[in-house]
Amino acid sequence: MTDPISYSPDPLSGPDNEAEREALQALLNRTIDAQAGYDTMREKAEPEFRPVVQKFHGTHHAHADQIAALIAARGGEPDVSGTLMSSVNTAVVSIRALFDEIDEDVMDSIRDGEGHVLEAFDEAITAMPEGHDKEALVRMRGEVQELLDETRHLD
Repeated sequence: MTDPISYSPDPLSGPDNEAEREALQALLNRTIDAQAGYDTMREKAEPEFRPVVQKFHGTHHAHADQIAALIAARGGEPDVSGTLMSSVNTAVVSIRALFDEIDEDVMDSIRDGEGHVLEAFDEAITAMPEGHDKEALVRMRGEVQELLDETRHLD
């Protein structure tokens, strides 16, 4: 998990760069949507699976703060409400918990959802000029990938 970091804009990225802000906001949306699902999973996960859920949740929580800071550093107002998918993720987890255990059997769903987060990271990384902020996004993406690699054995 990463420590919260305060960001200042790169000298190469001006505060008027709408494409950067849009890509970062799309990434923030995906991150918050995933976090919403983990919020519910933390409550309903089987005790032996809860540490896995907490790692994913904590990582997304830290990333959301850092991505919001990147948006603000570009003169944007980060929208931290997520999208409709936040509600969908929460509902799916709640319904599944009624009929099944929330344990390592949900890893396929987690991997699928994290794939969407990784795609949003890729788009944001592509939109960024070279510099500290791009490196931060690459590092955050690596942390998500590392969690997926650490949990590869779970099914």
